[in-house]
Amino acid sequence: MNAIYKSENFIVCVKPAGVLSTDEPGGMPQLVREYLGDGRAEVRTVHRLDRVVSGLMVLALNADAASELSRQLRDDEFRKCYVAVVHGKLPHKTGRMTDLLLRSRSERKTYVVTEPARDVKEAILDYEVLRETDSLSMVAIRLVTGRTHQIRCQFSSRGLPILGDRKYSTLEDGCDIALWSYSLGFTDPGTGRFMSFRAMPPKEYPWSEFDAAAFPK
Repeated sequence: MNAIYKSENFIVCVKPAGVLSTDEPGGMPQLVREYLGDGRAEVRTVHRLDRVVSGLMVLALNADAASELSRQLRDDEFRKCYVAVVHGKLPHKTGRMTDLLLRSRSERKTYVVTEPARDVKEAILDYEVLRETDSLSMVAIRLVTGRTHQIRCQFSSRGLPILGDRKYSTLEDGCDIALWSYSLGFTDPGTGRFMSFRAMPPKEYPWSEFDAAAFPK
């Protein structure tokens, strides 16, 4: 775990792939406690990344900070940007994807459906194409809603699976999932100052196919 910034109220760090966001053995709160050198420290998850996904997370270090950061998330004051590399090319350089999603608990998988029903939820995201190669597109993604596996499911349903996604793609890409939590922005619960953070993905395939200048500023 790589810590980017720490205050008395929160810590921003890079979640490794394969690590749970929640407070259980081996999860991010435990890794933060190990980093702090205090196994009894209060560390609270306020937003989640899929286990296989890496990138920036913020975790609260007390109950008041957790409450305020959670409020910012609910009130759409919390800014998150993901980057992903997908197979194929999108029809427009910028756009919005809106779908109805159904989560199968037994399969631990999310599906796009066409009709409203019990447990079906609307999912919305905005995207911008940053760079293209002959067969790949790197996109910036901003979630309007936060459904489980939303990004992975919505892109895959359009024939644009994320590289390395073994749940929503049948392609053998030879890499980890190319979905990265790239930037966070929120108001510091202690100071009231808006703060923003960015972290580049590792310099390995498929990120290595794209120039650093392509990433959002």
